[in-house]
Amino acid sequence: MRPPFFHTLFRLQGLLLVSVLFVILGSTPVFAAANQEIHRDATKQQTAKKHSAKLLKEGQRHTSKRSIATSRQTQKAISKSVAKRKPVHVAAHERLVQRRVIAKSHANARQNQRATMTSAAQANRSNALGSHRPDPQILKTALVAGAASSVVRATDKLQVSAVSTAANDDPLALRSGSALVVDEGTGRILLSKNADTARPIASLTKLMTAAVILDAHQPMDQVLEITDADIDTLKWSASRLRPGTRLTREEMLKLALMSSENRAAHALARNYPGGLVAFIAAMNAKARALGMNSTRYVEPTGLSPQNESTAHDLALLVKAAYHYPMIREFSTHPESEVDVGPRTLQFRNTDHLVFNRGWDILLQKTGYINEAGHCLVLQTKFEGRRVIVVLLDAWGKYSHFGDAQRIRTWLEARGFNSLHDPAPKLGEATTHPAAEPGFVRTALVEKAPAALGE
Repeated sequence: MRPPFFHTLFRLQGLLLVSVLFVILGSTPVFAAANQEIHRDATKQQTAKKHSAKLLKEGQRHTSKRSIATSRQTQKAISKSVAKRKPVHVAAHERLVQRRVIAKSHANARQNQRATMTSAAQANRSNALGSHRPDPQILKTALVAGAASSVVRATDKLQVSAVSTAANDDPLALRSGSALVVDEGTGRILLSKNADTARPIASLTKLMTAAVILDAHQPMDQVLEITDADIDTLKWSASRLRPGTRLTREEMLKLALMSSENRAAHALARNYPGGLVAFIAAMNAKARALGMNSTRYVEPTGLSPQNESTAHDLALLVKAAYHYPMIREFSTHPESEVDVGPRTLQFRNTDHLVFNRGWDILLQKTGYINEAGHCLVLQTKFEGRRVIVVLLDAWGKYSHFGDAQRIRTWLEARGFNSLHDPAPKLGEATTHPAAEPGFVRTALVEKAPAALGE
């Protein structure tokens, strides 16, 4: 028989077990609910995390798409800007190639036109120059007046053969397509590059325009008016001389030479005896008288690319133009104010070298159209000797001025040794064929008042 405390112990254990069972059974729903709530919260958190991760991924995807699109647009813009801003030498080379192709096509077209032109076509072309033919007597008088101012002396020819200009001698790698440097005193050619190649000459035409105007000896104080007929309809170049502007012949000549004013030059030619037709005929007649055999003019401003000449011919023109005091004065005048009625206009010289104190320029003219490139002629003085410089077809805005400076530096570095070489005398044997034309030295006799003399 067990002791009584064992019964008490077993009884207490049973009561404890029963109470534990009751507690477990009573608390089971509570734990289940709590566990369910915890599971639900955990599920919500996981769902929220998944949703936020999904939104984050979508946001990143949209951001990356936008950044890619933006970068592509930026890249395209950069490419376009880079394409527009090509290196200077690449862009210049492309322009040079394009313009050479255009010039070549123009040359071929002119060759074909000359080869196929008949007498009937020539008659039509003459009729197209103007509906009103000038009086034959007026035209004859104008041609005689134009040629009379230039007298080619028989004893003053053949100083330098023009054949020597055909051989290129360009030690300076000039940017100009044609170049010629001549000692004016002896006629000796110091540098030659494509000097016999005919090219458009742009506003260098105005030197001949000025010479023909001065040959006519019309009143320089006569007032001329700019009209609609003087507006450029070929290049539509700008001008500050509006139709209705009234200036004297002298003022218009100054603007044509100093600032290369196209309307002023056209108005001068339009008011020539016999009109434009007679004026153009006088220009070509004077060119023949000066020995400019590769030169032709079709209008007085230089806007037409059909105005053509060679560096050799233009050297002859510069030599002749030097004998006109007004051309020397007006072409080298730095700036001028012109009263055009209600306002005053300021005009400056188109040649930057005129403003350079290191240069002693006696005569100059610049020119530019697309077909001709940048052109420049100078008569300047180096160490007391007059030198003629002709530069044509330079395809840079300031390349012709740079070429002139390179030529001057080159001559100064050489000490002008070549300038002191004796020129060949008349009658001496030369290595060139006698049939070739010479570098003609001309002496101009002006029928001008004594006040205009040198």
